[in-house]
Amino acid sequence: MKTFLLLGSGELGKEFTISAKRYGHKVIAADRYANAPAMQVADHAEVTNMLDGDALQAVVEKYEIDFIIPEIEAIRTEKLIEFEKNGITVVPSAKAVNFTMDRKAIRDLAAKELGLKTAKYRYAKDETALLNAVKEVGIPCVIKPLMSSSGKGQSTVRDISKVSEAWQYAQEGSRGDKVEVIVEAFVNFNSEITLLTVTQTDGPTLFCPPIGHIQEGGDYQESWQPAHISEENIYEAQEMAKKVTHELEGAGLWGVEFFIADDGVYFSELSPRPHDTGMVTLAGTQALNEFELHLRAILGLPIPEIELIRSAANSVILATEHSSSPPSFMGLENICIDQKSDFRLFGKPDCRPNRRMGIVFTYDELNVPTIDLREKATSLAEKIRLDFD
Repeated sequence: MKTFLLLGSGELGKEFTISAKRYGHKVIAADRYANAPAMQVADHAEVTNMLDGDALQAVVEKYEIDFIIPEIEAIRTEKLIEFEKNGITVVPSAKAVNFTMDRKAIRDLAAKELGLKTAKYRYAKDETALLNAVKEVGIPCVIKPLMSSSGKGQSTVRDISKVSEAWQYAQEGSRGDKVEVIVEAFVNFNSEITLLTVTQTDGPTLFCPPIGHIQEGGDYQESWQPAHISEENIYEAQEMAKKVTHELEGAGLWGVEFFIADDGVYFSELSPRPHDTGMVTLAGTQALNEFELHLRAILGLPIPEIELIRSAANSVILATEHSSSPPSFMGLENICIDQKSDFRLFGKPDCRPNRRMGIVFTYDELNVPTIDLREKATSLAEKIRLDFD
């Protein structure tokens, strides 16, 4: 039996924990707040400040940890290098986590060192520098904190007069102690995809069929698998994903995001862990969902070729207001009466507007158009009402 320490215990960590428990392992779920989703199914829970190196050290010393699984960006990543040197496996590697938790590090690696095609970009450490960066990159552009998640602090600027507002929003949404932001030129893309990429200790790099998704404010609203893009674009994305994951090292599942445009594929971002858009794999699109693939790669268990079994789509259930307690979900019977639909509620202990509280997914045979499944999933999700009384 191995012991996993989750750093960040949201819905992705919850599904990973369920997979690890089914394989007979022990999970310690850590987060900054109590009763986080993964804590509800883990063996032990730790409420701690993961940006505090001493606090992280105390948790690691309390248990005999075999693997550290970072799920969020707000982590004192320098400590992970120390833990790795002391014999604990950081998934997929301490190097990977240090690079991918910081948009500056991963973007420079991709664009400057590996030569991957990306949007034009600049950095800014203050509001004046941001204004100059926007003028260089051009409008429209996207402004993001170097460290954030779920679209927090991200905005699209279409008017130069909105730069100051975007700077303030980026600071409010930033995680950690970084104030610097990245400014990206707007890519005129046709679609966005996530390419779930599995790296193995002994075995080839594998790819899941591409997942399409739609984002608003940097946070995904729906995803579907497969995303229908050309074989040429799939190959181009796979080569980019293989190149960057090889450079970052380690075994596990990665969520690599791309823009698909008329002039080819653009590298966007990378997460060294299961991806939120990849929750569509919970609908049985593959023999192994993204969390099971992640676990097998970590443990060094063989993974067969990943084959698409059926098509699926999911749509998010969003909170509409602030609440210090979890809501009741009304209208779930609308999903239950459909034989090819299901839902997952994340179990988050509180709410704020636009916070993801669950997903609704639909599935069918491969010959059923994904647009039909998307429309159905969205329609069902809209029938769910959150009761805060």
